[in-house]
Amino acid sequence: MVTWIVASAIVIALYILIYYNFLSGVPCRSDTSLKGRTAIVTGANSGLGKATALDFARRGARVIAACRSKQRAEAAILDIRKKSGNNQVIYMHLDLGSLKSVRVFAETFLKSEPHLHLLVNNAGTGAVGLTADGFNAAWGVNHLGHFLLTSLLLDRLKQCAPSRIVVVSSVAHCLGRVDLTDLTSPTAGFVSRLCSYGTSKLCNVLFARELANRLEGTNVTSYSVHPGFVFTDAFCDLGIVRKLLFLPIAFLFFRTPADGAQTIIHCAVQEGIEKFSGRRQLTYKPARLWSVGGG
Repeated sequence: MVTWIVASAIVIALYILIYYNFLSGVPCRSDTSLKGRTAIVTGANSGLGKATALDFARRGARVIAACRSKQRAEAAILDIRKKSGNNQVIYMHLDLGSLKSVRVFAETFLKSEPHLHLLVNNAGTGAVGLTADGFNAAWGVNHLGHFLLTSLLLDRLKQCAPSRIVVVSSVAHCLGRVDLTDLTSPTAGFVSRLCSYGTSKLCNVLFARELANRLEGTNVTSYSVHPGFVFTDAFCDLGIVRKLLFLPIAFLFFRTPADGAQTIIHCAVQEGIEKFSGRRQLTYKPARLWSVGGG
């Protein structure tokens, strides 16, 4: 009995040591105020997006929660307002799987909001099937929808410079392979779904890099980030068998959305990182930004 207690204590101590030193991440240490600044966060109704929007709201920003589900977004906004004490958090409908919806969102935003200082392209999916426009779902939502959104809002970002674009990618981009001749095939099977997701995230990284090149001298900077492995609502979409396999691992070893969001927040608010525009940050470590080719 004593042996089991000692063994259990050692295992728990090792887990705590590993989690808090290697898995949980470091809180963003910047105290930059965002009062008077406007931010758009796509997918702000849950997970990384909600944690990012909450941080921005606490810093005093006017936050536009760009989400597909009005019901989920409004519930999240009420929670963010309550926790931050900031009522300048509003919902605007955006379905990144529909290019028409992206255009309507951009038109509505540009007519109603005079400023834009931060654009966080966070929303993502690993879903199978096709978008409303007939593109592979992961590629269409994770990359193409955000590509169009950023392009339509770019002039406003330039007008309000200094401003930043943060693209939430993933280390899964290493699995990606861009084939411009095949953008409309739906995924079938777990491996194909994972590779499709990786391709969309590779496009995110390349997009942020090219944006930096084209925006040089405009005082608008862009960054792609890998927030670490984060336990989000995405795991709810897995089948029963995969849930049984992945949920215990995710619960024990993956970051919380608040921890994962620190990478995004760092790239959005940290002063002095403008020279790293176009590079990707793997997980938040102070002054640790990596080039697109690695580091």
